[in-house]
Amino acid sequence: MDPSGPFGAALRGWLLLAVCWAVAAVAAAGAKVLPPPSNLNYSFIQICTLNWTWNPPENISSSCDLEYSSDIVIDEVPQNQRQWSKSLFRVTDTFLNEEMRFKVRSECKHDNASEPSRWVETSVLPKGIPGTAAVGLNCVWHNLEYMVCKWHPGENASSDTNYTLFYWFDGLKNPKKCKNYSISQGSFECTFSLTFPRFTNTYPVISILIRDDSEEIRPVCASKNPTTLVQPATPKIVELSYVNGGIYLQWSESDAFPANCLYYELRYHNGDLTVAQTIRVTSNRTSIPSVDFNSKYTFQVRAQPKPECYSSKLCSEWSEEKSIGENPDSTFYFVLIVTIPLVVAVSTIVLLVYLKRLKILILPPIPDPREILKRMFGEQNENPQSCAKDDSMNAYDKLIKEEEIHSLILTETTESSNSEKENR
Repeated sequence: MDPSGPFGAALRGWLLLAVCWAVAAVAAAGAKVLPPPSNLNYSFIQICTLNWTWNPPENISSSCDLEYSSDIVIDEVPQNQRQWSKSLFRVTDTFLNEEMRFKVRSECKHDNASEPSRWVETSVLPKGIPGTAAVGLNCVWHNLEYMVCKWHPGENASSDTNYTLFYWFDGLKNPKKCKNYSISQGSFECTFSLTFPRFTNTYPVISILIRDDSEEIRPVCASKNPTTLVQPATPKIVELSYVNGGIYLQWSESDAFPANCLYYELRYHNGDLTVAQTIRVTSNRTSIPSVDFNSKYTFQVRAQPKPECYSSKLCSEWSEEKSIGENPDSTFYFVLIVTIPLVVAVSTIVLLVYLKRLKILILPPIPDPREILKRMFGEQNENPQSCAKDDSMNAYDKLIKEEEIHSLILTETTESSNSEKENR
């Protein structure tokens, strides 16, 4: 086989690769595995904050740029929160309603002569009955003045469970207990005051703990970034007037917010139109040019934080409607719409009746000649017959009566003759 041929080149490539693998294997075999940290432990700093601590490994070479890699696993699910640090501690949030496992190991950064140590782990196990922790926690920071938090009871929690909310942030010496509670349709709500200096650029994370005095109810922790929960107060339209052929508007603005940290949405519609127009305004006043002075305009406004000041996407409620101008009198048109068909219907009926009578007067009905002849000749024929009939009836009655009289006279005469003969 020719060493300079293609087969020789392939063989040399395979041999070079095999040598590299062998060198890497020897180097790996000779790499030193670092010892792990020791005495891993944790402690609560505040209601929902844990401080993980450990001791450095022993017999570490001075040439090793020692760092510690740590990570968090929640219910066997990695949280992708790995960090590298030279410190012997790490502060994290805690999840009291789930199993939380913390792990750490030693590493020599920028040193290929040593391998990272094995992981050292410890866990924080939840307490209480599963399914009893509060769920669906939702908080809103109203107008940078007070926080409203709402949640629902756990599916396995009893109906008499009394949840208590505690909150803490950097700046408070001790956690505070929320006292303003309300319950509506199975939903819990608590309100507490929350203010910071007006011109601050940073806001601390709010730690919230919800638990019950009973050990059977599992506690739950949550961390809230207040800048994502901001909701401005609802503005109020304070001026609405015609100016220079247009409409001028002005509304109230919140004193709690720094200047230029809010923008506004103005919604308006003309007359009875249901489709409204919306415009965005950066100040608390604007003008609508070229309006129809014979139409009615209705306005509403709401506020929203600017993204350069806050991360919240929550808007205020829409303000109460305020109108200018008047629509044409709809009562007149309503009466007109109802009256016109009624007048037309009545007029049609009257006209039909009138036309019928007029037709009778102008064109009376023509009598049937047969009926006329029948009446004429019928009356003439009926009178003689009736008279003759009456005369014949009278003669017949008279004859009968005469016969009766003659018979009576004859009978009486005969009886009287016989009686005379007997007397003789």
